[in-house]
Amino acid sequence: MKRREFIKILGGTAVGWPFAARAQQSARMQRIGVLMSTADTDTQSKAGISAFVRGLEERSWTLGGNVQIEYRWAQANENLYRRFAQELVALAPDVILAVGGTGASALQQVTRTIPIVFVATNDPIDRGLVASIERPGGNTTGFIDFEFGIGRKWLELLKQIAPSVSRVAVIRNPLRFSGIGLAAIEKAAPSFNVEVSPIDARGEIEMERGITAFARDTNGGLIVTPNPFSVFFRDQIITLADRHKLPAVYFNRYFVAGGGLISYGPDILEQYRRAAGYVDRILKGEKPADMPVQAPTKFELVINLKTAKALGLSVPNTLVGRADEVIE
Repeated sequence: MKRREFIKILGGTAVGWPFAARAQQSARMQRIGVLMSTADTDTQSKAGISAFVRGLEERSWTLGGNVQIEYRWAQANENLYRRFAQELVALAPDVILAVGGTGASALQQVTRTIPIVFVATNDPIDRGLVASIERPGGNTTGFIDFEFGIGRKWLELLKQIAPSVSRVAVIRNPLRFSGIGLAAIEKAAPSFNVEVSPIDARGEIEMERGITAFARDTNGGLIVTPNPFSVFFRDQIITLADRHKLPAVYFNRYFVAGGGLISYGPDILEQYRRAAGYVDRILKGEKPADMPVQAPTKFELVINLKTAKALGLSVPNTLVGRADEVIE
């Protein structure tokens, strides 16, 4: 190559550098709001956020580089949900991640334009979050975690691991009395020869009174249904079940990792990772209205054999063989 041509090419390239640099500097930082249902000290929630951030990083989003995240922690408090929903919307983020249906509803009451992606929500149509599963139609979409019929599965597992149970207390969300799984548990109860007693998960003292009163009679068992109160007070629920020798079925593995007996439910960390994919698509221009609500793709059965032994239960080998995780 002639020296004159080389200088011409080099000069043309050099001229392009400042334009590229200025374009990169002028690219607007994308902003994500996150409304959590728990406290900022909750280890499981922090694990979910880590999974969400990793999902973003896998799609070339870098915290402090091309995206920033603003968090609010509602601590299962209705007033905080409303307050933090208003705060996040006032920040005008490009998209908001809502953990739980209560948070998603609070956000949608404040904005119908900012995109919202929810996780850990089981009744988006009933809540009015979306028009349909296939075509949400508004500014909200996301990932459901349970179907209402799963209650029968929880009852079946309780009877398999504790056949003598004839009375079942169901911890439910007092703010939504239909309660995920409760209707299915009540419908299936006669075929399993059990009586069902709902207990509201409104606060620590109320739950302790309800569980203590229920445990005064024999042959009792416990099913804990998904709601922000159960998550927020999970340590207390596990302690009460242990204190009163109640075999208990939970909706997520972190209850069992914390000392609970058995759980069956979706992999919640997978939902956070999948939510990162939806957030990525929205930041790149897609509309929530056209992005279908998605169901779980992975469920986990987890058993704590140490807890079973403390309760005097002999776990069937068939149940152990089906488990995705056994804690010994």
